[in-house]
Amino acid sequence: MGGALRMSSEFPAWPQYGDEERTGLIRALDQGQWWRMGGSEVDSFEREFAEYNGAEHALAVTNGTHALELALQVLGVGPGTEVIVPAFTFISSSQAAQRLGAVAVPVDVHPDTYNIDAERAAAAITSKTAAIMPVHMAGLLSDMDALAKLSADSGVPLIQDAAHAQGAEWNGKRVGDLGSVAAFSFQNGKLMTAGEGGAVTFPEQSQWDTAFVRHSCGRPNGDRGYFHETSGSNFRLNEFSASVLRAQLARLDSQVAVREQRWPLLSRLLSEIPGVVPQAMDERSNRNPHYMAMFRLPGVSEERRNAVVDALIERGLPAFAAFRAIYRCQGFWETGAPNETVEQLAARCPNADAMTHDTVWLHHRTLLGTEAQMHEIAEVLADTLATS
Repeated sequence: MGGALRMSSEFPAWPQYGDEERTGLIRALDQGQWWRMGGSEVDSFEREFAEYNGAEHALAVTNGTHALELALQVLGVGPGTEVIVPAFTFISSSQAAQRLGAVAVPVDVHPDTYNIDAERAAAAITSKTAAIMPVHMAGLLSDMDALAKLSADSGVPLIQDAAHAQGAEWNGKRVGDLGSVAAFSFQNGKLMTAGEGGAVTFPEQSQWDTAFVRHSCGRPNGDRGYFHETSGSNFRLNEFSASVLRAQLARLDSQVAVREQRWPLLSRLLSEIPGVVPQAMDERSNRNPHYMAMFRLPGVSEERRNAVVDALIERGLPAFAAFRAIYRCQGFWETGAPNETVEQLAARCPNADAMTHDTVWLHHRTLLGTEAQMHEIAEVLADTLATS
């Protein structure tokens, strides 16, 4: 790759942390009680996270996949039910339903926003449908107007997979204020992180109560007699992780502000490169935290896309191949798959299938870089496409 154009400087590191996290960890340590039943960090984080997201209630859990699984269970998902999911998403979206014994039904996404197509979701509803799961891809909220109407008309509840969408807004409302359950992830690459962790926001107290019992091995809060009221598992978040997440939440807004400044510039620069189509924006999604800087290379093969990603990495860009359509993952077929073939699903989901081959994303730390680096990203990509 001699002579190839490269990034001239490093992007900000991720995760970001400082004295706030150190102070929180010592505070959690000095409590002398390191699980949520004895300490106060998880309780405090839940209150702060719920308020930040405009939600009535929040429950912290071990990771984002468990957040989805718990939320689905609260909504009545289990054996004999179906959950509509976008075909283009990280596979936890479908696996959370499948692990509960439900069938995951993939539907196609819009080719420009990469989010679930509400009309196709409507067409997939059956008498067994227990939930519809929009995924807010890269922080861009799905069409919550159309989806809320679909939910109201059909009686099928929504569960928002908001793993990418901490701090996002739809028409001025935060994710937790949109009238439906939402699940979040705090995995190491997410917009706020404790290495792992997750949360679920609920609009109703009864939902939180049910979730609490199920996330604590079926044991009600304050129980001293081991009265396990339901089946459940141990999805409790620990006090150390919660203390870190409190600090991460406090700095989230400043980071979102920088990424919101950088993406319009980078998106414009990328769109000027022949053969590059950046993820679209939706003015109703008026605050986008930009978990990923995503773009497509329409018409390229998967092999070509992968070669481009490898070349970008060599040139100093934290680039990644995008998710595979979930039905093109072997794990999707182990349990809870629809009675269709891969080819049939691909025919139903042409956009997701194409994006399996042609979509690239850059880590969100690139959008914490300088304006000059946004120009440099576009120059490196253009040179890579022209010479590799």
